[in-house]
Amino acid sequence: MKNIEDINRSIVKKILAEKKIPEFFAGDSVKVGVRIYEGKRERIQYFEGVCIAKKNRDINSSFTVRKISFGEGVERTFSLYSPIIGSIKVIRSGKVRRAKLYYLRERKGKSARIVEKIKKKIGVDVSEKMLESQPATNTTADEKKLTTKSKTIGSKVNLEIKEELKKEKK
Repeated sequence: MKNIEDINRSIVKKILAEKKIPEFFAGDSVKVGVRIYEGKRERIQYFEGVCIAKKNRDINSSFTVRKISFGEGVERTFSLYSPIIGSIKVIRSGKVRRAKLYYLRERKGKSARIVEKIKKKIGVDVSEKMLESQPATNTTADEKKLTTKSKTIGSKVNLEIKEELKKEKK
């Protein structure tokens, strides 16, 4: 016999297969597309604000979004896997130290701001692409191995590899 938790997990997997839910946390600015039914018609209205709380409880997961509308604070709690949610888009990530940001309720203006989290991008240097695009007349097998290694390792190691190449050429 199936456990209730197993049934909930299977329902969550089914919902996730149908729609994409991005990974977001408390402190992130999100734009939630909410389906509104007016008679026979359906439209999507966006609710944009800061996520101040998120609960991860399988099918019962929910999150609370707070925004300031005409000088008045408005909070709305959404069920994460609800059919009313059309879309969730993360606008910016916030750098916070807490899981619940209920202290924002008492704050206004500049004191209610949240610092943006800057994501580090690790990739291939432009100068490295220049080295690869040059004709490979004088390159040795060792240099080719180093450039292929530098693609996979990351940008910090690239500088060390380039210095090794320069030493070998001298």
